[in-house]
Amino acid sequence: MSVLNEFVQNFLEEAKNNFTYRTLKEIKTPEGTYVEMGASKEKKLLLASNSYLDLCNETELKIKASEAVLKWGIGSGGARLTTGNKTPHEMLEKKIAAFKNSEKAITFATGYMANVGVISALCNHNDVIFSDALNHASIIDGIRLSKAKCYVYKHNDLNDLENLIAKVQKEYKENNLTPKYMIVTDGVFSMDGDLIDLPQLNKIAKKYNALLMVDEAHATGVLGSFGHGLVEYYKDLNKECESPHVTVGTLSKAFGSEGGFVAGKKNLIEFIKNKSRSFIFSTAPSPAIAMASFNAIEFIERNPTPIKQLKENVLTFTQALKKEGIQLPPCEAAIVPILIGDEKLALEISKKLEEKNIIIPAIRYPTVPKGKARLRASIMSSHTKKDLEWAAKTIGEIIHNFQIF
Repeated sequence: MSVLNEFVQNFLEEAKNNFTYRTLKEIKTPEGTYVEMGASKEKKLLLASNSYLDLCNETELKIKASEAVLKWGIGSGGARLTTGNKTPHEMLEKKIAAFKNSEKAITFATGYMANVGVISALCNHNDVIFSDALNHASIIDGIRLSKAKCYVYKHNDLNDLENLIAKVQKEYKENNLTPKYMIVTDGVFSMDGDLIDLPQLNKIAKKYNALLMVDEAHATGVLGSFGHGLVEYYKDLNKECESPHVTVGTLSKAFGSEGGFVAGKKNLIEFIKNKSRSFIFSTAPSPAIAMASFNAIEFIERNPTPIKQLKENVLTFTQALKKEGIQLPPCEAAIVPILIGDEKLALEISKKLEEKNIIIPAIRYPTVPKGKARLRASIMSSHTKKDLEWAAKTIGEIIHNFQIF
């Protein structure tokens, strides 16, 4: 056996033994509340989509996207700094900046590339980053690429963060070192669905003269009366709240399209344009996709009803699960985690649910820590009350058969 084959085979066997082996499941219909999967012709309720407002399959947006393809073609033909920068890219970035109440914005091919690109551009080996323990992999990888010294604080524990910053800054001052400090965190955590306290984080960043970067991938289009994100969410609660220095987001979730973005001050965006390797050295996203994202934001601005409906659906689903005796954390966004613990058990429950025509994936290590496997349900604005209550009842029955709760 060759070195490569032995290495690969050992990894795959270990993954299977640990119940962390991944497989792809073919979905034969567009993203929506019901889909067809694999050989089965039965419609299955999809409780696993990040298309929270169901814009992937919105008729108006599909027609406009097809028109954009006919006008702009399929690909961009080059990097943004050479020949790839087309009018739809410029239109989209102005629209994002306005939507996020920022001076300027810049787009990337994916949200992952946005996080990796901005962190590695802003920080280097001389700098210090404070990172939440449950940050997304793209944030972790961006920190590693930057080569900055990283200190991890307890998940969503701002007392631990502040104590850590104070301790680290004292040590650096004693050694006559003056690094740049940056706090990096998800805004809504993708596997737990909990929110950061942005007003308090802003205060800590100001107190310790640190940059604050927040990834609002699961907040944009979801939180706030009009889906503008965390700042609007806290202002709706009558709490003073400013935008962080760096806001990262995605176009592939609530907006139902593809791509990532960074929003902030004009100088920040110009800096990223000239420094971020994942921007400079990547072919530009398709102009038709950029136009589709632009149209999706306009659609939400004209029609915020799905945002309100999404909130109602999350409440319906969580209340129904609690009636089944299932323990849940507070769920303010569209993510509802049902903690199982054991990886094998989570897989078995997910399989049983699929047999009942409900799709909820089992999330396992390394996406979550070992022993913290869960069902990660995500809610769409187009789910009906009947669908959600039936799903909750079915989930409850299957879980109780395994005697988890």
